[in-house]
Amino acid sequence: MDIFKRLTVLSLEQATVLPYLTYRLAQDGMNVIRLEHPVHGDPNRMIGDNVLGEERMNAYFLCINAGKKALSLNLADSQGRELFYELIRRLPVDIFATNQLPRNYAKLGIDYETLKKIKPDLIWLGVTGFGPDRNEGAYDPILQARSGLMELTGESGGDPQVLGIPLPDMGTSEHAYGAVMKALFQRQATGAGACIHLSMLESSVSWLTVPITFTATFDKTLSRRGNTHEFFCPVSVYPTRNGFVYMAVGNDRQWKALVSLEMFQPLDQPVYAKNAGRIADVKNLNRSISAVTERLSSEELVEQLTAITVPASKIQTLREVVADPLVERRLLHATDPVTGRRITLAPPPCLTPFLEASGRSLSFPPRCGESNAEIYGGVLGRASSDLADWKARGII
Repeated sequence: MDIFKRLTVLSLEQATVLPYLTYRLAQDGMNVIRLEHPVHGDPNRMIGDNVLGEERMNAYFLCINAGKKALSLNLADSQGRELFYELIRRLPVDIFATNQLPRNYAKLGIDYETLKKIKPDLIWLGVTGFGPDRNEGAYDPILQARSGLMELTGESGGDPQVLGIPLPDMGTSEHAYGAVMKALFQRQATGAGACIHLSMLESSVSWLTVPITFTATFDKTLSRRGNTHEFFCPVSVYPTRNGFVYMAVGNDRQWKALVSLEMFQPLDQPVYAKNAGRIADVKNLNRSISAVTERLSSEELVEQLTAITVPASKIQTLREVVADPLVERRLLHATDPVTGRRITLAPPPCLTPFLEASGRSLSFPPRCGESNAEIYGGVLGRASSDLADWKARGII
């Protein structure tokens, strides 16, 4: 699908929420160009081990920035802004995205009204923590705390816990992905551009479907519950001889199948026949199930449960996840043309035609300003002496 290769994304990005979105767009084959300040750049470049032995290419940055190009540009400088506007016109840019604080939009000249005058069909995306009328900084755990995600995560009666992945960051990225694709469809149909504002708080709270309705409508208090489920039982983590298995009995038919196994037959009692009865005695029931599962290996337990169509999985380590045949066949990779270092990257939600054609390979995450000569020189036609002068003056 070469149609995506015709699209150019210019993204004034840092941290995770926007870089993950543009990483997804790069997986579709779009021409993604990340824009950074020539001195400060993306703080995530300095996070994690210095695996390449050079500045601003640390391990944390490498995870979600493959498949992109990189320009450096000081938008606080008037000539930097003129170069920026020329990029919007001449690349030309189809999608401009930023996760700057809203108070910086007009100051840097990146606000939608300004850019719309330069390119009327531009799709403009601004990702903020709390909306375009708010200027609070928004790290992912702050969003987890404010959105209620942290209140729902952890052991019952224990402290609130952060999620194992940054859902406010990456969930907002996925919502942005959908909004951008919708805007592209609208532009194709009408020729009109779009102005999209995405709040990480609104994105995060949108996942709370059951908690919001139960709290606001039915006055039911929901909080963290550990590994059990609020409404279904038995659904939890159970110990085995060599690890843990998560088992999920989602209906009474599956329960009947479970207690048909000889090792669980003592639990085939009328009080447990319906889900309501099992939920009412969840602690004792889970204790009884654990006494059975701990005598088996994880592999033996999963095999028996799978045979009777009761959903279950061994709790895999991340090394086991990477080696899982269903995961391994979808892993991406990128090779550094400078050092020869090859990195393995997480698989996409679905394998795109672009990734299939490339053998699941993306270009290596770019060094800061790596594409300056290619784009300022090649696309804009500026002389190398101009680039050297701009660099000396801190413009690029």
